[in-house]
Amino acid sequence: MRMTLRHVFVLAVCAFAVFPILFVVSAALNPMGTLASTSLLPAGASADNFANLLTSDAYPFGRWFLNSVFIALASSFASLLLSMLAAYAFSRMRFAGRRAGMMALLLIQMFPQFLAIVTIFMIFTEVTELYPAFGFNTAWGLLLLYLGGALGVNTWLMKGFLDTVPKELDEAATMDGASHAQIFWRVIMPLVTPILAVTALLAFIGTMSEFLMANVFLRDTESKTLAVGMYGMIAGDHRNANFGMFAAGTLITAVPTVGVFLWLQKYIVSGLTAGAVKG
Repeated sequence: MRMTLRHVFVLAVCAFAVFPILFVVSAALNPMGTLASTSLLPAGASADNFANLLTSDAYPFGRWFLNSVFIALASSFASLLLSMLAAYAFSRMRFAGRRAGMMALLLIQMFPQFLAIVTIFMIFTEVTELYPAFGFNTAWGLLLLYLGGALGVNTWLMKGFLDTVPKELDEAATMDGASHAQIFWRVIMPLVTPILAVTALLAFIGTMSEFLMANVFLRDTESKTLAVGMYGMIAGDHRNANFGMFAAGTLITAVPTVGVFLWLQKYIVSGLTAGAVKG
């Protein structure tokens, strides 16, 4: 009886998890393309929603897709590099203000970035006038904004991971004549691949799905990301008519995230210091 109840519970959880996916797939394949006509099992299957989405003049989905992928990749790489450098300094070096700096990063992360939206808006208003390439409606300006918000969390996460790496490895490399840069790139980096993969994946997913800040800073149609652009597809009176294209867009949006996960999963499950200790 207990085994039967366990199987029933697992099946119920799986059905609960799969139901939204099936509904979105059904809506994307629904030939009517409206919310009112969408059901769990569509009467017919058609790729018209995908075709209409990719060829629409009012909704440049292809441009939004490229903007989101570029911003997510660039933001993930830059935040990963900066956070790793900061975490290495906090973990391996002793300097004045080290503890205060770590506590400052922790305290700043307690407050959501959106609380400072008025101040950030005023700053970027001045930046747009002086340096338009880094202001509103630009990918570079949004990248700068994302880097400031992700640095604290990633630094703390990587610092805790670096503390578990034996310092004897650093000392052995120093005895062999390695500099701090050589120790960082040739000794530490290969050992912390799992946390780099996890941090990169979380940063990529967070940037791809971020909406609030992007909605404030990206106003032009061509400069929008997927989250902002697709929200406009179902805003107001367009929700019922464009729901099929919206569902098709969500399926296409999931492709980069799944691809990044499949690429990084082998690094996530790899060992921390397997075969690294000198004999």
